[in-house]
Amino acid sequence: MRIRSMTTRLAIPLVIVSVIAAGCASDEDAETGGSAAIGTTSDINPKDVSELRDGGNLRLAISALPQNWNALHNDGNDAETAALLRPTMPRAFKTDAAANLSVNTDFFTDIQLTGTDPQQVTYTINPKAVWSDGTPISWEDIQSQATALSGADKAYLIANNSGFDRVEKVERGVDDKQAIITFKEHYADWRGQFAGNSFLFPKSATSTAEAFNKSQVDALRLSAGPFIVQSVDRAQGRVVLARNPKWWGDTPKLDTFTFSVLSSEATLPALQNNEIDAVGLANRDELKTARSTPGIAIRRAPGNSWSHLTFNGAPGSILAEQGVRVAISKAIDRQGIANAIQNGLVADPKPLNNHVFLAGQKGYQDNSLGFDPTAAAQELDALGWKLNGDVREKDGRKLEIRDVMYNQDVWVQIAQIIQQNLAQIGVKLNIETKPGAGFFTENIQPGNFDVGQWSWVGDPFPLSSLTQIYGYYPDDLQGNYGRIGSPELNALIEQTISELDPAKAIELANQVDRKVFEEGHSIPLLQSPGNVAVRDTLANYGAAGLASLDYTKIGFVK
Repeated sequence: MRIRSMTTRLAIPLVIVSVIAAGCASDEDAETGGSAAIGTTSDINPKDVSELRDGGNLRLAISALPQNWNALHNDGNDAETAALLRPTMPRAFKTDAAANLSVNTDFFTDIQLTGTDPQQVTYTINPKAVWSDGTPISWEDIQSQATALSGADKAYLIANNSGFDRVEKVERGVDDKQAIITFKEHYADWRGQFAGNSFLFPKSATSTAEAFNKSQVDALRLSAGPFIVQSVDRAQGRVVLARNPKWWGDTPKLDTFTFSVLSSEATLPALQNNEIDAVGLANRDELKTARSTPGIAIRRAPGNSWSHLTFNGAPGSILAEQGVRVAISKAIDRQGIANAIQNGLVADPKPLNNHVFLAGQKGYQDNSLGFDPTAAAQELDALGWKLNGDVREKDGRKLEIRDVMYNQDVWVQIAQIIQQNLAQIGVKLNIETKPGAGFFTENIQPGNFDVGQWSWVGDPFPLSSLTQIYGYYPDDLQGNYGRIGSPELNALIEQTISELDPAKAIELANQVDRKVFEEGHSIPLLQSPGNVAVRDTLANYGAAGLASLDYTKIGFVK
């Protein structure tokens, strides 16, 4: 599953993606930047908990409070909501720096694929695991979430079905602490159904569409991690997480996490003024500023978020025609964008050339259509979009498009480069910036854009997002906000996510990727370089790369 991020800076290490290639920044990269490829290391200042002081408050920045605390809901499917939930909610697996999975034993004592014909998975829940009101976590929570995400009831506004549309039934195992999931069709990414970006929620939040859609809008009602939500101050734009008094695992070192809503331009000054403790670095100037700030360390591990440009192909939109979208995509100089934005942040800037796999990840290959403005102009001519002065027209309509993005400097810089590229072929691009609050719910989800810019943030289960983002079912939006697709692409996605042989699944996933380019669905731009500036006394936190964080071990050195 993938979640959305409106920013190109990542103040919080959010989620991880499955990869097996090497590469991480060294001290010699300090002036030129680190590698742009995903690596097998993280840079979090690892310390034994005996070296950390008890207590403390980790202060972080977010751009807006959650629109919905239910991360399974389309309004809650964003990176910052996930960052708030990560210390508070159950997940089935942990991931190390090389993206190897292990059972998250705080919540499950065992998870096994116990059958392949039919496919069957057995979850055994930790007997100590309880929700924050003391109610035991049980098989019924799993059953209720599976039903909610199945897609059978369209009243549930789900962000991703996470393969639960392929589940036949969920049954009680040997006791209430065991759930047995039986599939009616194979599902390749079954490990991600309660992991990665898919948290397990209590049945009270998923048992009805009303509860699923509305019960978590203002607050997280129940949780089950080492931390709980202590307070939400909407006037001040602040969320405080505190230790969970019913937590059964290792005692956290920190007392609290405090998340404050800050505009993108305010985050680095807040770090310098000792108001927050960590911030992602978006450009060379920020890297230079952070490096010269006393008490601040730069931590590097290439990230798993990637920026992109999504087209709006809804009927009646100016980009409804596939050929127009494809022509425009060929006119955008993505290598030029990489050079302009990431020079000095990474050693050898490259655009991302795949929608499914990240650079350095097993399966990654270049399936893009390439930069060819001459061909782009010829194709627009052939489609009847003729130059009239500086801008093309067809049937009295100008080829003028709105590029909608979060109001942040790097997004605007990217848009300005695209604006210049498209002007060369007679396409006018108007740049529209939006605030963080309501960015997705008011702009992206309803299709209030011609092209939109945001980031996707992945997890170790890249195939699980194929239906979510690239499958097109008009009555089931999920994450396909551009409303673009085809029956052929749907069929290819179905074949891919049904393939239990990993090598065959990778081959099919790359066919999906090429088809996504050919549909003019979206174009990937840049992979996050993963530079994070942190308080130099902060341990077990920073640029996590592919590793999941242990929130009980984050703290400040003595």
